[in-house]
Amino acid sequence: MNQSETVSSLVQVIIAGNRKAAPELAKKLLQSGMDAYEIVTAACSPAMERVGELYQEEEYFVPEILMSAKAFEAVMEILKPLLLEAQGQYSGTVILGVCEGDIHTIGKNLVATMLEAAGFKVIDLGKDVPVDRFIDSAVEYDADIIGASALMTTSMIAMEDIVDRAKTKGIRSKIMVGGGPVTQSYADSIGADGYGKDAKEAVDVAKRLMEG
Repeated sequence: MNQSETVSSLVQVIIAGNRKAAPELAKKLLQSGMDAYEIVTAACSPAMERVGELYQEEEYFVPEILMSAKAFEAVMEILKPLLLEAQGQYSGTVILGVCEGDIHTIGKNLVATMLEAAGFKVIDLGKDVPVDRFIDSAVEYDADIIGASALMTTSMIAMEDIVDRAKTKGIRSKIMVGGGPVTQSYADSIGADGYGKDAKEAVDVAKRLMEG
């Protein structure tokens, strides 16, 4: 297999939840000269985005998502140390979490990994995070950015509350949102400062917010 074919295979085995084959393919890509960040953006990110789509299309359910997540995590065990070694020039603190009522962490975990690789300090609040915890954590850590994600329309409505509460409290943190059902128009409608349609774009948005 050439490098392109190996990338395609890695995408497929992550989607399929094959946690034995996935790290082996990642090692092959590293040996071929591909760097860790490129493997994340070319294979891991598209694979997990597809898993999210399959869930929304009701072709995948919780067991399949968990299998894919295990395969993704097996790859990240290899890549994360290399990503952290190659941290970028940007710095800043990001509070990251999944909105209350939502326990889907795959996308959030990918964003966290890529933000760390870009040199950000990430405070990961995990899943099912109440609005006040986002705000209180932003104050506690003097965060530059609050990142909120959701995979369900019922939970993404909390994003508006996060934006409103941040304004009411007068905190300086910029608000960045993302996740399956979230769109740029929704982000604009609630007054969020940024929107990332995928993990790579989320990092680009975070960098832009730091410069702004």
